Amino acid sequence: MSSSGLRERKKQKTRWLIQEHALRLFTEQGYDATTVEQIAAAAEISPSTFFRYFATKEDVVLDDEYDPMLAGAVAAAPAELGPIDALRHAVRTTMSNLPDADRDKILFRSRLQNSVPALRSRLLDGLIGNIKLISTAIAPRIGRPDDDLEVQIMAGACVGAMLPALFAWVDSNGTLDLTQVVDAALEKVGRGFTP
Repeated sequence: MSSSGLRERKKQKTRWLIQEHALRLFTEQGYDATTVEQIAAAAEISPSTFFRYFATKEDVVLDDEYDPMLAGAVAAAPAELGPIDALRHAVRTTMSNLPDADRDKILFRSRLQNSVPALRSRLLDGLIGNIKLISTAIAPRIGRPDDDLEVQIMAGACVGAMLPALFAWVDSNGTLDLTQVVDAALEKVGRGFTP
């Protein structure tokens, strides 16, 4: 492995370690009562180092490693699958292999996003980023650029379908099967909504 690859892995490891300490503090103290300085101290870094990894305190909740995993799984899906079926395949592949600890982390982060006003207001930025990510992943499957309006609409429909599925999972306190709920939502987008 190249030194730049090793450096990148170490940076990612540090990033998720900071997030782990932040989520623990949010659980113990609450989101609003937890400061960046406390997160930095728990992670044994300086506040300025925290800001090299996360632009804001909100980002430590909103950023995750799962979106790039999903995009990679779309790219690796069988070539004969259309864009929505490739996305469904990617969801089933990535989510069904998540350890319980990762599902618990996603559930906690999702609860925070729904309950903390500062995080809820930033959610729109994240959705725009998700639409871009999915557009980039599915565009090659239909031979169009990722900024094509139809590709953007398809990606937006997929994100729009996944969001209430995620909310239903959070409302069930994680008792619904996340993979099945999201896959069913995407399946409806793929076949259309019929009464």
